[in-house]
Amino acid sequence: MLTTVLIFIIILGLLVFVHEFGHFITAKKMGMKVEEFGFGFPPRAWSKKGKDGVVYSVNWIPLGGFVKIKGEEGGNREDPDSFAYKKPWKRAIVLSAGVFMNFLLCAVLLSIGFLIGLPQAVDQEALEQGLVKDYRVQVVSVLDDKPAQEAGVDLGDQLLAVDGQEIKGVSNLIEYNSDKIGQTVTYKIARDDQVLTKEIEVVDIGNGRGGVGIGLVETGIVSYPIHQAVWHGFKLTGVLTKEIVFAFGGIIKNLVIGQPVGVQVSGPVGIAVLTGQVAQLGFIYILQFTALLSLNLAIINFIPFPALDGGRLVFLAIEKIRNKPVSQKVEGLIHMIGFSLLMLLVIVVTFQDVLRYVDFAGIFGGFFQ
Repeated sequence: MLTTVLIFIIILGLLVFVHEFGHFITAKKMGMKVEEFGFGFPPRAWSKKGKDGVVYSVNWIPLGGFVKIKGEEGGNREDPDSFAYKKPWKRAIVLSAGVFMNFLLCAVLLSIGFLIGLPQAVDQEALEQGLVKDYRVQVVSVLDDKPAQEAGVDLGDQLLAVDGQEIKGVSNLIEYNSDKIGQTVTYKIARDDQVLTKEIEVVDIGNGRGGVGIGLVETGIVSYPIHQAVWHGFKLTGVLTKEIVFAFGGIIKNLVIGQPVGVQVSGPVGIAVLTGQVAQLGFIYILQFTALLSLNLAIINFIPFPALDGGRLVFLAIEKIRNKPVSQKVEGLIHMIGFSLLMLLVIVVTFQDVLRYVDFAGIFGGFFQ
């Protein structure tokens, strides 16, 4: 438990630090005065003023962080070192820098992962090039009312051999089964720490192909030389960005039209639980998990919602179109409402996480015996 909490804090700290460092360093480069660089939200737990005049603080609510820039709320428009004084394109760079840094962190972590060896689905080319370690053929689906289900094959099972022959690939397995239609074959399966043997009848799955009613995927730890690792890291970041954006789009669409969201949303408690589960798998899985969290943080922050970086960029665009800024009071009120709604969402999701993951029966069972 303590290890999980420690890993969770380290991951959260890294994501927040990288994001806020993006705002911090670009604000300085653009000639803006940074007043405070804070981890977490107030009330303040610790602070120290650096030689550069910036107050560095750690706050009690560890759900984010902030960089306080002079004139960020619209004041001090006449001061050259103020955020509000700078041209819109300079402010846009500062507002976008946190998101960019989280994208970059994701790409860097995935690049490191591909250099060390990252778990993923593999193809024949990767196998032939000798880039794959810990090669496995795993079950990803089990069809209803088919021989595999009746024999007790489960999701996640690893196929080791068929009729005593080591499995060399899914295509070879299909070819082997196609010659065994109507016959019973012996599947050797690994499940957790057990090795099981299943007698399964091969049936015709169409077009003269034989099968037992399972979906398979070839997985392994794939590693590349450094130049290829960087390329694959940035490429995968782009692919994942597209998938996550479409997923968020689907969630928002369902919320608007009143349809079930179809996915479970997790808050800090849920992420902490997932962190503990991932930590049990090993360092490379923690690396992959951190990269995905960083990418999700980047995309969420870029949503055009008040109090988020995307919301602030919207007001900047309005200012550019109108050739004058929105009223400081109006923008501040909108951002305050947006922040309050976000905090309310965090509370609701956290409450659901507690109900989902905390064993109240185990905690309070002794009082009701």
